[in-house]
Amino acid sequence: MVTNLPAEARAKWIKVMEARSIEEKIKALEEFLSSVPKHKGTENLRSWARRRLAELKEELEEKRRRKSGKGPRFFIEKEGAAQVVVLGPPNSGKSSIVHVLTGAKTIIADYPFSTTEPIPGMLKYEDVLFQLIDTPPLIPGKKGLWNTRVIGLVRNADAVIIVLDAVNNPYQQFLEISSELESSGILLTKPKGRVVIEKQRTGKTGIRVTLMGKLVGCTIDDVRKLLEGYRIYNAHVKIYGEATLDHVEQAIFESRMYKPAIVIINKADLNLKEAIKSGKRIREINNSIPIIIASAKLRKGFEDLGRILFKTLDLIRVYTKQPNSEPSSKPLILKRGATVLDVAKAIHSSFVDTFLYARIWGPSAKYPGERVGLDHVLEDKDIVEIHAKI
Repeated sequence: MVTNLPAEARAKWIKVMEARSIEEKIKALEEFLSSVPKHKGTENLRSWARRRLAELKEELEEKRRRKSGKGPRFFIEKEGAAQVVVLGPPNSGKSSIVHVLTGAKTIIADYPFSTTEPIPGMLKYEDVLFQLIDTPPLIPGKKGLWNTRVIGLVRNADAVIIVLDAVNNPYQQFLEISSELESSGILLTKPKGRVVIEKQRTGKTGIRVTLMGKLVGCTIDDVRKLLEGYRIYNAHVKIYGEATLDHVEQAIFESRMYKPAIVIINKADLNLKEAIKSGKRIREINNSIPIIIASAKLRKGFEDLGRILFKTLDLIRVYTKQPNSEPSSKPLILKRGATVLDVAKAIHSSFVDTFLYARIWGPSAKYPGERVGLDHVLEDKDIVEIHAKI
């Protein structure tokens, strides 16, 4: 993407990065957009800037709505193990599915756009609760606040369930929705190359580059020079997979994020043949997304959704216990790869400083009650007993 922006545009972008309030960001982004030259090399950048501007304006409007207490609210506080946005085209059955799975009082009607604001509900899987959010329909290609609001919900969520209508070419619906999400910087497949830039606002840390993959066609010194050209002098740059200098510059401007996804092809009772056919075609272009063929009307096909969500989100449950006591009934929900250190932090930050050792029962233990340190990697349904200095 390297855009070779003129000095004026780079200076304007620096103001965007330095802006603090939403109002300041909107003004700075408008000035930046007006300074970016219009040519093929900047099309993607200008498109992203316009989308980001729309999101900021909607964020400002939402802030004003919350302050005044008027109008629908499009921000939902996270609850449970994870927040999962349920989206799809009009009349695909999102509201019916959320109602069937959670009992939430969603608005169910046989006409499109019956849902005008997000409605949350809780899905229980064993001893884990997932928060499902019913949303207004996503209209691929539609401009304006409607799609911006739905995309904003997806950005804030931990995962997404895409509901397709078996009666109306679900394969084409999937292509359009995934394209709409991707154009907004939301990926449903883990990219081969990804860059995360964590800017440090305090201290003089310099530019630190951590390679969890490799740089292609450039060096760490090239990365530092590029960032310094945008007056970024203190940052931690994380490289995942195979990343180029283009990926680094893209990360300066926009945050492309991966969202784990599940596809539900609903209304299979009306067109099972098309549902199966579309499911196979979707797997051919993206075999990493689980596909469920179901019917909200018949309440069938959702039996394994909780388990699939748990696996797709790559979660584990860890039960804590005190010496000579029973394990807690409510688990800590952590990402796979979590260690005893993560458990200690989740219980109380002081446990890290006073930690002596931990005892483990469960899949990750070599034997019941194994004594381990902070770096011990945990597995699902482990029981952890932490011993600390008194």
